[in-house]
Amino acid sequence: MEIRYENFRIWTEDETVFFDGVLRLAGPEAYAPIYSLALAALHENNERVIFDLTGLEFLNSSGINLLAKLTIEARTLAVVRLVVKGTARYPWQSKSLPNLKKLYPQLDLQLA
Repeated sequence: MEIRYENFRIWTEDETVFFDGVLRLAGPEAYAPIYSLALAALHENNERVIFDLTGLEFLNSSGINLLAKLTIEARTLAVVRLVVKGTARYPWQSKSLPNLKKLYPQLDLQLA
């Protein structure tokens, strides 16, 4: 599945959900299709799900809230291991992504 707009693209391949571009959507309602796509990946993959954010240049506070909700959902699914891949190239990732581990200590956070 794929969601594509002018400034961003979200798509799935096997157990990975890729986030690419600049996400500045206005509020939770605007993020609903992305939430649905990522939530489906969490529920369809029984062992591991990877959120690859290495191509995501910017994510606003509503988008960070979306990641938090997905992290909490993954925590409730005891059989799914959530991996979040990020990069130090974008300062927002180094600042915001470690907070996800506070929500789900078993989260595998990989910041390169």
